[in-house]
Amino acid sequence: MAVPLSAARFLEALKAEGLRVVEVGDWKTHNRAHMGPWGPVHGVMVHHTATSGTESTVRLCYNGHADLPGPLCHGLIAKDGTVHLVGCGRANHAGLGDGDVLRAVIAEKRLPPDSATDTDGNQVFYGFECENLGDGTDPWPPAQTAALEKAAAALCRAHGWNERSVIGHLEWQPGKVDPRGFTMDALRERIRERLK
Repeated sequence: MAVPLSAARFLEALKAEGLRVVEVGDWKTHNRAHMGPWGPVHGVMVHHTATSGTESTVRLCYNGHADLPGPLCHGLIAKDGTVHLVGCGRANHAGLGDGDVLRAVIAEKRLPPDSATDTDGNQVFYGFECENLGDGTDPWPPAQTAALEKAAAALCRAHGWNERSVIGHLEWQPGKVDPRGFTMDALRERIRERLK
């Protein structure tokens, strides 16, 4: 069980990993706390936005939309590798997913197939959205994938987790496809090497 990082500690962890960070609005207190608890946290979830254009994507992740109010993640990772912090606390990113997957994340074991939607992921996962159309052809620039690796590793390092604490939305909730354009196993291997 891990207590969520404070906004100051979250920012410090990202910067210590060498990331370029932009603080958006009142991100330190921007959250969905009135919708349920935040924590204990057990891992990091990765998404793609299915959008293009950094400025509009940051606004979307901060504000959300009529059907899904923001913040939609904790940080948006732009194509150039900049991490835009948009929320701290509970965020609308994970939704309901598979409790068996969460138990595997907590145990830091290989994930089972996701086949249920019985567990609140917004309570227990940090979320990073990555600016990408998610169509399988939109490129993932090296600066962006390096920033994703560093951001996930930063939170793993802060909590003493290993790379198995990092999952994709597609591994959590049946029917989800994000992130598309690389494999989560490849990302986890990069994180494993970084944490050595």
